[in-house]
Amino acid sequence: MASRFADSRPLPADDHAPLTSAAIASLRARQVSGMSRRTLLRRSLGVGVALVAVEWTSGLASFLWSASTGGSAKIRIGTQEQLLRNNPGLPIAEGFPAYVPEARAFVMTLDPGRGWQPGIDETGDGTALNVRALSQICPHLGCRPNPCVEDFWFHCPCHQSRYDRTGIKPAGPQYGPADRSMDRHPTAVDADGVLTVDTSRVILGPLPIALGQPGVIPPKVPRGCGG
Repeated sequence: MASRFADSRPLPADDHAPLTSAAIASLRARQVSGMSRRTLLRRSLGVGVALVAVEWTSGLASFLWSASTGGSAKIRIGTQEQLLRNNPGLPIAEGFPAYVPEARAFVMTLDPGRGWQPGIDETGDGTALNVRALSQICPHLGCRPNPCVEDFWFHCPCHQSRYDRTGIKPAGPQYGPADRSMDRHPTAVDADGVLTVDTSRVILGPLPIALGQPGVIPPKVPRGCGG
């Protein structure tokens, strides 16, 4: 079978005679069947570019479809009582952070002795509503800190940054490398006590506060969860 790259058919018997200038010129003039390496390279490059374009277009279409059909960036969390029921076995009533997968955020009551208050908090601070929503992303390098039931603090498993239960970073290298507190989302509580979190907006967390100063809550026990 003939090759795709050059003519491999046997030469006629007289082609085995000693080559002359005329014979060499004749061989050079002979048309070679198949595809040259340059043409192959060009076609391969074209196919590669086409495949990349198809994958990029498919990815863009998938992203646009998800954006157009997905849920709203404003996530309905529910009432304070519903948050308690959705997290059995955790001390949510004591202000322990509750993780809400739909919002990719942690929600906690700031003052466990009071209920949530109706209103809108665009700053993400949560003091007026008595509830705060924190982004699940650690400000250091993007891992997800986890709240510890022993000390009520967040512990980041990647580089050991720690935060109190409301997301405040204690100052000092002994509490990890993060340079600010956990980021926040705007919240709203309606007249029925239903909390909504606006995950489309992220408010940067405040600077660290020295442990023992107002604004940072000490851990319930030292070095909880091995921290």
